[in-house]
Amino acid sequence: MEKKKVAILGSTGSIGTQALEVIEEHADKFQVEVLTANRNADLLIEQALKFKPNAVVIVDESRFQEVSEKLWEHDIKTFAGEDAVAQVAAMQETDIVLTALVGYAGLLPTIKAIEAGKDIALANKETLVVAGELITKLAAQYGVNIYPVDSEHGAIFQCLAGEFNNKIEKIYLTASGGPFRGKKREELRHVKKEQALKHPNWDMGAKITIDSATLMNKGLEVIEAKWLFNLKPEQIDVIVHPQSIIHSIVQFEDGSMKAQMGLPDMKHPIQYALSYPFRYSSKSERFNFLDYPQLTFEQPDKETFKNLALAYEALEKGGNMACVLNAANEVAVEAFLNDRIGFLDIAEINQACMEQIPFIATPRYEDYVQTNSETRRLANSLIQK
Repeated sequence: MEKKKVAILGSTGSIGTQALEVIEEHADKFQVEVLTANRNADLLIEQALKFKPNAVVIVDESRFQEVSEKLWEHDIKTFAGEDAVAQVAAMQETDIVLTALVGYAGLLPTIKAIEAGKDIALANKETLVVAGELITKLAAQYGVNIYPVDSEHGAIFQCLAGEFNNKIEKIYLTASGGPFRGKKREELRHVKKEQALKHPNWDMGAKITIDSATLMNKGLEVIEAKWLFNLKPEQIDVIVHPQSIIHSIVQFEDGSMKAQMGLPDMKHPIQYALSYPFRYSSKSERFNFLDYPQLTFEQPDKETFKNLALAYEALEKGGNMACVLNAANEVAVEAFLNDRIGFLDIAEINQACMEQIPFIATPRYEDYVQTNSETRRLANSLIQK
């Protein structure tokens, strides 16, 4: 069997580095074709020298010369800038594109990869949050498969193996509850970013860790699940499961339920997305039931953690509303990480943008671009006040 050629967009982030560990463990199955990074030129160079891709992209153009000089004698093509990421995503030699970029930046490269007929291993949930209808139509048009990398959606995907002709009654996306599970609004008013960045179970990047603390990450996953699995909002439920052992559950119309379980380890869903329909061996730690004599479940607190309620509202309304929510949240989270706003202000800014940005019922790609820009301007103006 020929090696599967993989492009990793965002190779220096949490998902990208773990994907390279998976590829290294199965070097007889995978070959790295493309690596891209935003600003971390040093790690990109290290990865490129180790995995010898065909091409790399450094988005930060000020680091281009440095990367190029280190890699040219190894016959590794070097490009720079955001446009180059979208271009290499469509490279002819690639079999599958892992989109591990953070936020809205993943949308255009994913579109270009789909239009080039590349299968997608989707870690960038914002792509479907912002433009789910557009992306799913393009995937159908070009005959492209989208394999979910999020642990929750990867779990649903695994539970559906062999069940594609059976009707889903409901899915349950599990949430750890983050570092502030059980807290009330007044207790969260003065929390600092250092507290919010201490996730109890998962080791992730800063943006997704803050989203987990506000439950926005779960809200984005609800919207993503609608498009991945063709579900209605009332078919998607969220349940807090602090141990993070059950990664999600599918309930079928006969009442039967399937759950996918395992220790919290992102390399599992990454590997399955890259290897599907095959399961390859893994050296990861095995789950032991005796270490977890109790698995517990709770309802999420949508009043304290308003972002989850806002996500359901955006999903119900449709159109460009999820794009508004995502753009506002990206700006607000960055402001929180820079100590410009408080923890509770994130949801307030998101809600204000949803109320003020014009609604577009049937957006085109250009409308998503405009909505994203307008929302970011509004969110920044609200922060400056």
